Amino acid sequence: MSENPQVKAILEHIETRERELADQAGQFQARIEELTRQLGELDAESENLRITRKTLLTLPLPSPDTGPERPNIPDHPAYQQILTALANTGRPMRARDLCQALDLPILPKNTEGIRCKPKRLVSRGILIEPEPGLFACPGA
Repeated sequence: MSENPQVKAILEHIETRERELADQAGQFQARIEELTRQLGELDAESENLRITRKTLLTLPLPSPDTGPERPNIPDHPAYQQILTALANTGRPMRARDLCQALDLPILPKNTEGIRCKPKRLVSRGILIEPEPGLFACPGA
């Protein structure tokens, strides 16, 4: 190194500045690496969205003849008679009213037998029970 104090001061200044620049370059390199990672994530998500769009556009439309699935009505004819009676009146009915509509004697065994059938239809989503013991067709 030079013995000249002015040259020595300039060389020290240059070394200090070189260290500062090296530190800044390291910081910039770290930021570049982080931004590159983030850009990769964005590119991957963009690609996933593109693939999803492409997949959705290639799905076939449902055929018009496939309507909503019909609820499973029990096989016993009494269920169909109850549904017919409710549809014909167009209003909610109680078990006693259903017995009358089905020409059954108003006896406790008949009303209880009739009451459990609409309850089963309610549990299957075929009928609704707007209030306890009152049965109706949906939409009625």
